This record gives sequence, C-alpha cells and structure tokens, in this order.
Amino acid sequence: MRTPRLEIEYCTQCRWLLRAGWTAQELLTTFTAELGEVALIPGTGGVFDVRLDGETLWSRKAQEGFPDLAVLKQLVRDRVAPERSLGHTDRRNSADADKPH
Repeated sequence: MRTPRLEIEYCTQCRWLLRAGWTAQELLTTFTAELGEVALIPGTGGVFDVRLDGETLWSRKAQEGFPDLAVLKQLVRDRVAPERSLGHTDRRNSADADKPH
C-alpha cells in the first residue's frame, strides 16, 4: 500500500459514486505528488466520509453535509504538505473568515 492513503467512503444507496469520484479527481489533481493512493469505498446508510491514513477528515453525518472542496483541500494539505500554498483557495477562505456571521 502506498502512503498517504486517502479513502472516500460513499453511499451506494444514495448513488454518491459520481460525487466521490469527482472529489477523488480534484484531490488527485491538486496533490499529485503528495498522495500515494486514493480509494473509493462503497458503503450504505448515507455515508460520505473522507479519511487520510485512517484519520477522519470529514464525515457527512458528523458535519451535517458534504464538504466544500476548498475546505477539504485545506484539510488534506494541512496533513500532507503544510508548507504548501493552495493559491486562490487559501485567499478565498481567509476572506470568508473575516466576514461577520
């Protein structure tokens, strides 16, 4: 097994394979040299979990929704390449953090 290993477990009953595949493609495109493997894992019961080497980065049930791709990229980057800039993704989320809620 190549490391780090990113897993996306998705619900087959909900037909979330396309969402999982798109998420995997985006992460592989962004982290071409940093990720060793990306696995799509079929599940049931409304699951959409993203794990990196066994650590859950995002759980649809716990966070009550799907991850924003920019946020997910930052979560992965913080673990596999913390010194790396994500360019406009970092700037956009920094600007959003300054906005009043």
